[in-house]
Amino acid sequence: MKAAIHVADERGSASVTMRKVAEHLGVEAMSLYHHVANKDEIMDGIVDLVFGEIDLPSTKADWKTAMRQRAISARQVLSHHTWALGLMESRSNPGPLTLQHHDAVIGSLRTGGFSVAMAAHAFSVLDSYIYGFVLQESNLPFETSEELEGMAETIAQQLPKGLYPHFAEMIINHALQPGFAYADEFLFGLDLILDGLERLLPTPGNPPPPNPTA
Repeated sequence: MKAAIHVADERGSASVTMRKVAEHLGVEAMSLYHHVANKDEIMDGIVDLVFGEIDLPSTKADWKTAMRQRAISARQVLSHHTWALGLMESRSNPGPLTLQHHDAVIGSLRTGGFSVAMAAHAFSVLDSYIYGFVLQESNLPFETSEELEGMAETIAQQLPKGLYPHFAEMIINHALQPGFAYADEFLFGLDLILDGLERLLPTPGNPPPPNPTA
């Protein structure tokens, strides 16, 4: 399975075939059938391994800290395996590492006071944010702060004067300021979500909110 991950990291998930994996291993494709039944089994396996790379929520931390640490780890792992973004929740045969991961996240939320329904909502909104941020970040037309600065300066110079004042203001007074890094936006958004989820928890004298899907 590690060979298949190498192929996916280098060429994308669409390139993961029995033949390509066999080439990476230096063996005949037919020999792989002694270990896996088909490509679907390989895809199930590599998605499972990616879930296994994400830190499980700490059982020693409160739910909010655990979810924050887990989200940071998930972003780091998915940034290395961006091909997995569209596959993480798509497999109909989740492996043991996937099941362990999901169980640990749900368990952390339930221990923290979330109902089953609210744990499901929290899990969904957190992963939607994590996956969405990594997808957006991976498609940005720059990789370093220097590249961002150069691109922002070029855009600012090319903007018709006075035509897009708010966009120009953000570039000049925010994106071009010393120390700016788009990656820092991740924690800002993550903490907003965690703070919002915390407000939904029942407290003494404050009953749980109605189910938003009702």
